[in-house]
Amino acid sequence: MHSGTRKSLTAITFAICALFCIGGSRPLQSKARIQVDTPFSNWRPSNDTQGIRNVGSKACVQCHTVEAAGLNTSMAHALEAAGNCKVLSMNERLLFRNGPFSYELSSQGNRPLYTVSDGVKKISEPILYCFGEGIVGQTYVFRHNGLFYETRVSYFREIRGLDFTIGHSRLVPTSVEDALGREIAMDEAKNCFGCHTTGAVNGSRLQLDQLSPGVGCEACHGPGEKHIAAVKAEKLNDLQIFNPRSLSANDLTQSFCGTCHTSFEQAMLMPGQSGINNIRFQPYRMFNSPGHNKDDHRISCTACHDPHEQLETAPASYDSKCLACHLTLLKDTKTALRSAPACPVSTQRCVTCHMPKVELPGMHAKFTDHWIRTVKAGAPVPR
Repeated sequence: MHSGTRKSLTAITFAICALFCIGGSRPLQSKARIQVDTPFSNWRPSNDTQGIRNVGSKACVQCHTVEAAGLNTSMAHALEAAGNCKVLSMNERLLFRNGPFSYELSSQGNRPLYTVSDGVKKISEPILYCFGEGIVGQTYVFRHNGLFYETRVSYFREIRGLDFTIGHSRLVPTSVEDALGREIAMDEAKNCFGCHTTGAVNGSRLQLDQLSPGVGCEACHGPGEKHIAAVKAEKLNDLQIFNPRSLSANDLTQSFCGTCHTSFEQAMLMPGQSGINNIRFQPYRMFNSPGHNKDDHRISCTACHDPHEQLETAPASYDSKCLACHLTLLKDTKTALRSAPACPVSTQRCVTCHMPKVELPGMHAKFTDHWIRTVKAGAPVPR
């Protein structure tokens, strides 16, 4: 990263830290995203398509057959309409209790219901959307009194049941209304739907009638109407489509992927996110990795993760990514392309030592820490 950019971000960080010290921290909000102006703030996730129509991923894969596999990735299932939610269809009745309050997720045909009761009063609302595929967990959104709410409880795969939604209070509520969950403000709703769907946000408008569930082709490449027209007209020098590959490594990781996966700038503006609380924010953690935050595509998000393919979980599959920069043996000679030192321990399963998995309390899951480093026994998780 350029020194000027780093100095500016450092100054911002100190200013933000001072602000938090003076004003104190606020409660953690699990889905909140802070709007930070970047070169892509006006495009994603709240892009103004200026009248250009989305054509849908099925139209894209007619030509892009290799990338068609992306329609079955976890990103493609980042949101499911309640009637198509696999977790709920496989669990007809999920129960949870907090003091006198009982929680129930039940499936009645293709109409899942969320019910909260204190034994006297009961509130039931239909679930509208399921956020997350359920590989780690799944959270639900419903309407109550015309407003969007996030359920106070979520499904977690590890326990195959319900527990408190990350960020929600674990204290016993004071009423059934209080027990329901957390109201989602409109700005937050736009960020949530903008990152978990395709076409739900256009400029400043939330248009749920236009959404396609999950992150499809046009969520990253922009609406395809003009692109298809350009291809049919054989205007191959002006394809009218956005390709993130054209971005610098820093812009790709921080400004583009970081829009939804939380960049350094966003994390700095989110109180209560120190230490393991930001373990899920991969771009932020990468930014803080000594020697691994350079403008080099070999250490950008897409160097290791192809968004058109399912996430690779085998540690050995990432060894070649590390050895693209690092020497294989201590005696090897540095070159212009491979100048990073060799590991004195091993050249296999590098990420198991240098990107350890860390359990996030309340999530019933471990997350790969993208703060690349030499981990010392007993050392706290860096923040």
